[in-house]
Amino acid sequence: MSTDATLIKQHLIDPEICIRCNTCEAICPVGAITHDSLNYVVKADICNGCMDCISPCPTGSIDNWRMMPKAKAYSIEEQLKWDELPAELSAEELAEATGDTGGDAVAAQEAAQAAVQAAASSSSAASTAVTSGFNSAQFGATIPPWSAAHAYTNLYGPKAHDKTITATVTGNLRVTEVGKQDGQQDYDTHHIVLDFGNLPFPVLEGQSIGIIPPGVDAKGKPHHARQYSIASPRNGERPGHNNLSLTIKRVLEDHDGQPVRGVGSNYMCDLNVGDKVQVIGPFGASFLMPNHPKSNIVMICTGTGSAPMRAMTEWRRRLRASGKFEGGKLMLFFGARTPAELPYFGPLNNLPKDFIDIEFAFSREVGKPKRYVQDAMRERAADLALQLQDPNTCFYVCGLKSMEEGVVLALRDIAQNAGLDWDTVGAALKKEGRLHLETY
Repeated sequence: MSTDATLIKQHLIDPEICIRCNTCEAICPVGAITHDSLNYVVKADICNGCMDCISPCPTGSIDNWRMMPKAKAYSIEEQLKWDELPAELSAEELAEATGDTGGDAVAAQEAAQAAVQAAASSSSAASTAVTSGFNSAQFGATIPPWSAAHAYTNLYGPKAHDKTITATVTGNLRVTEVGKQDGQQDYDTHHIVLDFGNLPFPVLEGQSIGIIPPGVDAKGKPHHARQYSIASPRNGERPGHNNLSLTIKRVLEDHDGQPVRGVGSNYMCDLNVGDKVQVIGPFGASFLMPNHPKSNIVMICTGTGSAPMRAMTEWRRRLRASGKFEGGKLMLFFGARTPAELPYFGPLNNLPKDFIDIEFAFSREVGKPKRYVQDAMRERAADLALQLQDPNTCFYVCGLKSMEEGVVLALRDIAQNAGLDWDTVGAALKKEGRLHLETY
């Protein structure tokens, strides 16, 4: 069999199930995953079968494979146009494609699978060869803290034939000022409350849901779900009610930096009280807060990445108010361009100082030098070094992908300057479910 006829086990992403959360692309150690405004796809010539992306995927869309002749592997261009996965090739089709008229297609499949397993065993070496510099994603945990509550996931599914759940809008409040630049709206963030009535929809802090905007896209296909982190604690935005809240900012440009009015964000921000919304999920089983009463939580976020942090903070606040919980330390590093763009700025400032330690970082404040969350972290190096050494401390990072590397690099430098071995500390954070990265 020629090299071109060799079978490979090609890694694919199911576009019907994918909720475009960016988890797979963020965590891939070899840069094999990319996306456009429609699909997330895998580069067959780069993927080494390391499987790092499988367990973090909230929907299972990433766990799809096709046996393909190497020369006919699905290209990135093909995958970006898919609305659904192609059918698997039969053994006969594979035999014909590889020129294997002797009936050895099954043996060829087994050989290809063995090759993929061999590639997975050497994924660390491949990662080093393909990527250069600091790889922050390798330190992100894919398991929750040991004391986290059990998360329910995928109760309502994303495929067209799966059922959704209908929620009613009971609140839509703007939580930032409306900024304008060059006559155009520059930012507009809303706090939206959805009620599920008598239908079960259990969620935990750190989970997310999918919202399906009505209508169809430019190709006449129903819009795919948009993912949003839950901003309320497990017992509801209003305690004891079957509701939850979301923090949503209108999207003004696409992944390529081109101006666009986001379908999902504009739909959500324009909702009125009483409107009905189609929901899928919940998603996420690792970005969960610890329940251990002595546990400490360090939260690092920008913009609407504050949603899960608000949920965790509010749950701890309610436990504290009940008088039945002796909580550990809470630290929050919150970044935005200006105070006006920071969601929940007022309520955060009203929280007791002995309850939560907050550091704000603003990068575009008039008359002041740029300051990012990693700068604030370095200023608090002594405190963070103690938290890195405490096995009861969990770290959560949420916001734009561009912040992730700087934040993890800051943790590394803080550890090293405190005389700690970062390789040991970083490996422990991942293994023990203590460092969680959710960037997009």
